[in-house]
Amino acid sequence: MSLTIAAVGAVVAAILESTLLRYVEIGGAHPHLVLVYAVLWTTVAGLDGGLTAAFVGGLTIDSLALRPFGSTAFALLVAVGLASAIARTFVRGRLLVPPMAVLVSSIVSSAVLLAVYGALRSPIPVADPLAELLPGAVYDTLLAALIAPLAIAIHDRATASERVDW
Repeated sequence: MSLTIAAVGAVVAAILESTLLRYVEIGGAHPHLVLVYAVLWTTVAGLDGGLTAAFVGGLTIDSLALRPFGSTAFALLVAVGLASAIARTFVRGRLLVPPMAVLVSSIVSSAVLLAVYGALRSPIPVADPLAELLPGAVYDTLLAALIAPLAIAIHDRATASERVDW
């Protein structure tokens, strides 16, 4: 059931990212909602749902944005794998790990997407890749820092076991 929820949430996030959030720009950067959703799911709830969200959300974005099919899904899968490694390394900081994983994963995902897009189509001329990718990564990190406490609270509430309180 949770994989179905992850997939449906990824489709909703991809539709929002492809339509409405394109117009929400700060400093030329727009949020990558599917990336934030998949990384938060990975760091809070587990790798299986994060992989599902990344794959389904990436394919949905590729379909809606007319990108090479599978390129965004591949970049998001790499980002989710990196987020899973970060989450397993830093087990103790439950509130700090999701935004930190989103920051690193956003930079890596955008760099992989630039490389894949350049390999499949004409290369995108970027003079300084880090300077181009950093504003979007910061935007995604701020979005994750706002959503992470809510996601952790929802996950804890949903997985809390009933116990006898004497």
